[in-house]
Amino acid sequence: MSYAAYKMMHWPTGIEHCASGFITHCSADFVPKIPPINSDDLESDWPTTKGVGPVPNLVVTAANILEVYIVRIQEEDSRDTRNSAEARRGGVMAGVSGASLELACHYRLHGNVESMAVLSIGGGDGCRKRDSIILAFQDAKISVLEFDDSIHALRTSSMHCFEGPEWLHLKRGREYFARGPLVKIDPQGRCSGVLVYGLQMIVLKAAQAGAGLVGDDEAFGSGGAVSARIESSYIINLRDLDMKHVKDFTFVHGYIEPVMVILHEREPTWAGRVSWKHHTCMISALSISTTLKQHPLIWSAVNLPHDAYKLLAVPSPIGGVLVIAANSIHYHSQSASCALALNNFAVGIDNSQDMPRSSFQVELDAANATWLSFNVAMLSTKTGELLLLTLVYDNRVVQRLDLSKSKASVLTSGITTVGSSLFFLGSRLGDSLLVQFTCGMAAMSTVKEEMGDIEGDAPLVKRLRRSSSDTLQDMITGDELSLYNSASNNAESAQKTFSFAVRDSLINVGPLKDFSYGLRINADLNATGIAKQSNYELVCCSGHGKNGSLCVLQQSIRPEMITEVELPGCRGIWTVYHKSTRGQNADLSKAAEDDEYHAYLIISLEARTMVLETADLLGEVTESVDYYVQGSTIAAGNLFGRRRVVQVYARGARILDGAFMTQDLNFGSSASESVSSTESSTVSSVSIGDPFVLLRMMDGSIQLLVGDPSTCTVSVTVPAVFESSKKSISACTLYHDKGPEPWLRKTSTDAWLSTGVDEAIDGADGASHDQGDIYCVVCYESGDLEIFDVPGFNSVFSTDKFMSGQSHLVDTVIREPSKGNVFNQNSEEGAAQGRKESMEGMKVVELAMQRWSGHHSCPFLFGILSDGTILCYHAYLFEGPEGASRMDESICTQSAANTSASRLRNLRFVRTPLDTYTREETPISSSRQRMTIFKNVGGNQGLFLSGSRPSWFMVFRERLRIHPQLCDGSIVAFTVLHNVNCNHGLIYVTSQGFLKICQLPSVLSYDNYWPVQKIPLKGTPHQVTYFAEKNLYPLIVSVPVLKPINQVLSSLVDQEAGHQNEHDNLNSDELHRTYAVEEFEVRILEPEKSGGPWQTKATIPMQSSENALTVRVVTLFNSSTKENETLLAIGTAYVQGEDVAARGRVLLFSVGKDTDASQNMVSEVYSKELKGAISAVASLQGHLLISSGPKIILHKWTGSELNGVAFFDAPPLYVVSLNIVKNFILLGDVHKSIYFLSWKEQGAQLSLLAKDFGSLDCFATEFLIDGSTLSLTVSDEQKNIQIFYYAPKMSESWKGQKLLSRAEFHAGAHITKFLRLQMLPTSSDRSGSTQVADKTNRFALLFGTLDGSIGCIAPLDELTFRRLQSLQKKLVDAVPHVAGLNPRSFRQFKSNGKAHRPGPDSMVDCELLSHYDMLPIEEQLEIAHQIGTTRMQILSNLNDLSLGTSFL
Repeated sequence: MSYAAYKMMHWPTGIEHCASGFITHCSADFVPKIPPINSDDLESDWPTTKGVGPVPNLVVTAANILEVYIVRIQEEDSRDTRNSAEARRGGVMAGVSGASLELACHYRLHGNVESMAVLSIGGGDGCRKRDSIILAFQDAKISVLEFDDSIHALRTSSMHCFEGPEWLHLKRGREYFARGPLVKIDPQGRCSGVLVYGLQMIVLKAAQAGAGLVGDDEAFGSGGAVSARIESSYIINLRDLDMKHVKDFTFVHGYIEPVMVILHEREPTWAGRVSWKHHTCMISALSISTTLKQHPLIWSAVNLPHDAYKLLAVPSPIGGVLVIAANSIHYHSQSASCALALNNFAVGIDNSQDMPRSSFQVELDAANATWLSFNVAMLSTKTGELLLLTLVYDNRVVQRLDLSKSKASVLTSGITTVGSSLFFLGSRLGDSLLVQFTCGMAAMSTVKEEMGDIEGDAPLVKRLRRSSSDTLQDMITGDELSLYNSASNNAESAQKTFSFAVRDSLINVGPLKDFSYGLRINADLNATGIAKQSNYELVCCSGHGKNGSLCVLQQSIRPEMITEVELPGCRGIWTVYHKSTRGQNADLSKAAEDDEYHAYLIISLEARTMVLETADLLGEVTESVDYYVQGSTIAAGNLFGRRRVVQVYARGARILDGAFMTQDLNFGSSASESVSSTESSTVSSVSIGDPFVLLRMMDGSIQLLVGDPSTCTVSVTVPAVFESSKKSISACTLYHDKGPEPWLRKTSTDAWLSTGVDEAIDGADGASHDQGDIYCVVCYESGDLEIFDVPGFNSVFSTDKFMSGQSHLVDTVIREPSKGNVFNQNSEEGAAQGRKESMEGMKVVELAMQRWSGHHSCPFLFGILSDGTILCYHAYLFEGPEGASRMDESICTQSAANTSASRLRNLRFVRTPLDTYTREETPISSSRQRMTIFKNVGGNQGLFLSGSRPSWFMVFRERLRIHPQLCDGSIVAFTVLHNVNCNHGLIYVTSQGFLKICQLPSVLSYDNYWPVQKIPLKGTPHQVTYFAEKNLYPLIVSVPVLKPINQVLSSLVDQEAGHQNEHDNLNSDELHRTYAVEEFEVRILEPEKSGGPWQTKATIPMQSSENALTVRVVTLFNSSTKENETLLAIGTAYVQGEDVAARGRVLLFSVGKDTDASQNMVSEVYSKELKGAISAVASLQGHLLISSGPKIILHKWTGSELNGVAFFDAPPLYVVSLNIVKNFILLGDVHKSIYFLSWKEQGAQLSLLAKDFGSLDCFATEFLIDGSTLSLTVSDEQKNIQIFYYAPKMSESWKGQKLLSRAEFHAGAHITKFLRLQMLPTSSDRSGSTQVADKTNRFALLFGTLDGSIGCIAPLDELTFRRLQSLQKKLVDAVPHVAGLNPRSFRQFKSNGKAHRPGPDSMVDCELLSHYDMLPIEEQLEIAHQIGTTRMQILSNLNDLSLGTSFL
């Protein structure tokens, strides 16, 4: 392995920062809802039934992922509740029945977000201006992003960089800083402050009238909405103001100029001096004058405790600032101050105890906070409790602080209030929650009691499934929240109660501390090749404390099979509905329609068609029905609201009522049977959009079957548009824009005609009103796309070169002369002839357009090209400036009086990346349709893509989640099935000729990068391993237990020395206090057969103050019985403080038969106490290798005891990981980098081969094997990956003592575990001329990180590497990067100021290479031409890489 690729497979999910602001819309856009008519009786119950008000966006970041969500609120409304198929999560509260997050945009940045804030103009509710996002990146980069409606994406409005040689003086000689830049915003949006390099404050001045660094393009904003922008910046050196250590800063409310309050330490203290020097912090308030660049000090407060760490600005009208310390909370303003002690550790300035105390004990280090109202702040503690802090005030003077307990919830990394009635709890350690709150007077508490649990309304099963359980138990069991200020009598602080309801949650699988790779329950042991990969799953330790869980991740979906039949030669399958009793215009409710069972299953074989009844048993009824069964069927479906079935075959179509034919149509021209007419009368593809059927003939012409709902008959027409034009059509589809408010109507220029009147006509003719509109989407052989309305066939939208995959599609009528076209012409003229041909053979072979159900959903448009590329576009609405609409007055004829003829001028499409989808190896030439849209398979909606790489495209929150299905190889046909035995299931036919009826596994959550099942553990998982013989997972779990302090102290005594520790300095009541201690155990879990909760088969408890550090399954050679034994080895350490010498135990357990009595399942066979902590164990050729403290000892096993046979005494301080291949040992040390050893059986000796002489804080190590070369991989605390190799013959290796660097790379995340997996053979390996033997023994490393991301490092051969590396260098400049970040600087090795010799750049970054597929095809060809290769060659290399690493 001289070269490797770094590839992400599952992106980070642990949310680190969250903020809210009006990003995609302004607060004035929010239309107040008309209250429902019957709201009079509600008023009495809810005195607070105000409108929800404008709801801002939610912005979250997870490592290098940036996402902007729109919060959709469903107000309680008679019409809504009738249609909603399921009770919404959390019940009805304050007139709101539900709230959900919908994705507006999602970006993967080339840099981790260190800090984020939203710059708002603060103009109140009716403000037309929008907010901008300010992101800060490591060292001192700041980017300001705003949402641009015209491209429906974020764009950078300004960038500020304070790095590089000219800013070197800001660092003042320091290389390492404890934290990255910190951004805070003035509440009125006048300026922003960024603290960089510890003591440098950058002030960013906001532009006043919307003028910014970007040119004056006011016209772009929709309706003139302009985002906040930054005008200029300057630096304040806080060292000049005599500040030594800045802890936090914020801007306070209520001053004419921005006022920044800085929390800093005047003279530092340390643990040994705290009893004398404990009030070392102070706050200083500076008035920032951005025009004069002056910052006079206006007030300050001294003598704050040394553990103060956070400032919270109190909103107007009170003003001032809260200082949060670990043991106390202080309020300060220019005129008043007060404090509240939280526990017994809080001391006054002169060691006095006279501070006011809270009614309960709590520690507030690492808390997060937000404001629920102007005088109530919500704090989230490190244990996940929510506390409410009320400021009791009189005429803006705060008199005292009141703290009260509330519900328990997830451990947060950030909180933000979203609008007036929601808040978001962002979490790195558990699932993030969107919670609605209401605040009422004490009189409401009766209503509150009825509401019960925080997740009370939904049935329990559904609740657990929707909310991946771990975050919610606490909220369910939490205490009733109510906040009484009993002693006060002033009017402001009347008793308030808060009620909460969880409305939505975002799944998080991080932090991944460890994982193991085991078999799934429904594994198919006969599978081979890629299909074999979906036998496995990744079982991960994730979360912490009460959010600790086991995450079971699977990259590919394996449906649960109900039955399977052999069925060779199948071409397609369809299920249709039929209900004999259905009336003429029976107004079926939505719920009944969703639950209707299918009636018939139609199977098309090569020369005939089978028809089966889908009642209890699938019985064949081919002989007794009037279906066309003499040849194969091309498509079948329902027409006329499921009253009829239409079946289309090659030469005709039939309309059937159940089993009886009501109409038969032929497409042949009877007059002359010439060759051309057979071409034009043979159906190639079909699209059904009730009551129309669109047929595309073999020769590229089009016919339309028009249905008449009153008589349930159809007639054949050829649309006049296509009759006259000679353009050949390569693909077409019908799009049915359903629903009470068809979405596409809103994009037409006369949108006002069709919207807003739905209230009035929703009356007698409700049924016909719900039909919506139908459109025909057509793609020509030339690659252009056009949308027509049906049945008028007026062109409403057209775009050129759809096939080339531009980032945006705009109607040609309003296309501004863009620079893109010029680029294409130049490149095509100047290019060689050979390159032109590569584009000519391509065409669009299939189209699909669909809008899935959802309150605000927009349609998706999919196109498949003949080379296997899939284009996916998402529609959005953009009302351009008025000037553009004048252009086409001449084009639009005046005769188009009916509204349907107007163009959809405001319709635009933005391209969505599909980089998790691996393209087809060989595109199918036949005209078989590959895309099947499904509305409900196991409660999910989306699209199934059949072919040689079948995939599920599921739609959640307006976002596509792509999950491959590898287990059956190629799939030729797919359809949904809903009947008695198969509830919302599916049928598919494999290319081997098996028809399988299945259901999707219901325990998995599919709204994640990979399907995941979370198993709550109620404790912190530390390490997991897989016991393959018995299919068990031994797992180290620790649970905090409260113990009396005297017990804890007595455990810290060295038992052997025998001194008794005198507790003289503790008084009696302190001895009875409790202290939380982590208690460890090893649980042995077995996966449940049905996919339910996992069962704990046995637990192995540790002794008190003993921590289990490692658990591994080892194979030892029993020297007395001369056979191998598989045992469970556990290494532990006693944690007893720094006064006691470290000791640890090694334990060996045998795992017996699976009996009912769990005690007999595991039995201890050996235990031994050793000096030093046992931090890693491994089996080496039948011996047991143990790292105990600073030694590594190899033991042999006699069946009753371990005897040491060899040891190695180099200076590892603490071994983090041990890896073994054959007789080679790789060990990683916590500070001393890696050691490479070998074991020789003859002389029984462990000898050091080589080591890395640098100092490196290792996190994980593993061997990387590529054919016959062995490399050593290590990840470190600075988020880097390094690959070393052992080359004793090279002169620079100091005669073989030193490991040499082969590659280095900055991963941007802490990698905690590597797993070596054999790569899969790909198509190019089979055909290529390279040595096959070298390719088979090729392994990749799968890794997990603390951000919740999973990726892999895969070896590459030199030719591929050189090609991809030159492509990568091109893409750095060819792709516009979000927030202006440079991918090269992000991937540079970070040494943090330590001496480091740069290693070779032998790793390519697939995160950057994935942008290649998103470029327009002309640019792809151009770039490939520039680096001297072809587009197909590059795509085939990237494809082979994803195929070779499609584990799981």
